Amino acid sequence: MIDHARDLVSVREATDRLLTAAAKLDNAAVAEPSRLPGWSRGHVLAHIARNADALVNVLQGRPMYVSATARDADIERDAPRPLDVQLTDVRESGSRFQQAGAEPADWARTVELRNGVTDAAARVPFRRWVEVELHHVDLGIGYELEDLPTEFVQREIDFLADRFTGHADVPPTRLTDGTHAWSTGREADVAEVTVRGTAPDLLGWLAGRRDGAGLTAEGGALPALPSL
Repeated sequence: MIDHARDLVSVREATDRLLTAAAKLDNAAVAEPSRLPGWSRGHVLAHIARNADALVNVLQGRPMYVSATARDADIERDAPRPLDVQLTDVRESGSRFQQAGAEPADWARTVELRNGVTDAAARVPFRRWVEVELHHVDLGIGYELEDLPTEFVQREIDFLADRFTGHADVPPTRLTDGTHAWSTGREADVAEVTVRGTAPDLLGWLAGRRDGAGLTAEGGALPALPSL
């Protein structure tokens, strides 16, 4: 069962880690490229802040974003800001998300995210946790997939493996880090491909953060994954 209150604590801790690390940057470093193609570190920080406000909208029954165009425009608008403004925005938007999460609510209700995607309200804090942790890595400032909390890594692999389950373009695949195993891709009685590697490498590949060079595939080539 999802514990949204516990996940809210994890979100706060992850946000504090990100803010502490980003505070060591300067304005020039914020303008430098992040690990996400076409985005500076400023774009990443702006996205983290605007995502918090978007998820407040979700929790309070409003559309996540006015439109995809408006979402992108807000990120472009906020990306060039100096470091102190970026950090204040991430901190204050994160606090707004925490406040929304603390309000009495029916956490079993279904909410709508982007592009018609729906989920249980109780899962929204974990989705926010994903945004903060993975985009911290995307900043390229010394926080790597190997530094992510073990619980987070396992749960995000669970989530992404489930997301690709049943996808016609992904062969039946078994994933394992030697301790845990997951199934993904098209439904089948037996997996066509077994992919082995460390949990961070598996997560990096599933999340589009690594090319899978650290993984081994048995029974076929490493599957090509669709864009998230």
